[in-house]
Amino acid sequence: MAPPNATATPFLVSKSVELLTGDTWRDGSKVYRLYGVQSCLRGTIAIAADGKEFDCGNVSLAHLAAFFSTAAVTCQPIAVALDKATFVVCGAKLDGNTIDLGTALIAAGYAFAATDQKGNAVSANYLVAELNAKMQSDGLWAMKFQHPIELLLKRPKEQNQ
Repeated sequence: MAPPNATATPFLVSKSVELLTGDTWRDGSKVYRLYGVQSCLRGTIAIAADGKEFDCGNVSLAHLAAFFSTAAVTCQPIAVALDKATFVVCGAKLDGNTIDLGTALIAAGYAFAATDQKGNAVSANYLVAELNAKMQSDGLWAMKFQHPIELLLKRPKEQNQ
């Protein structure tokens, strides 16, 4: 990870961004990714209790889209990823309160705490939010799915994003 850009200023997320995953989006030529957040992988399957199958990544993406469409989301760039995406930490203003977007997505069970290559969570707060969502069977935790971190850690290093 490159060092943070000292001159980076917070920005309001446009309502017209292109969502790429449940944690990454494009605004014009710039790609942004929520720091410490891992969405479910697109193309993997989540199975509801009634047996209905969903694209797990699309479920994550839909919940990020819901925040972007209903709340004013402001992000602070903090670093640049290996793939040149800008890592950001974002706050969503809801009912007069500002909440951390990553915590909200993870606590609702539609995203997960990202890890380093050794499998250690990059944010202890996000890991706590994930464990709480899992214990409560919130969101995707009410379904059967392959945890994205397990899938990503199994990939050969050259395929990691």
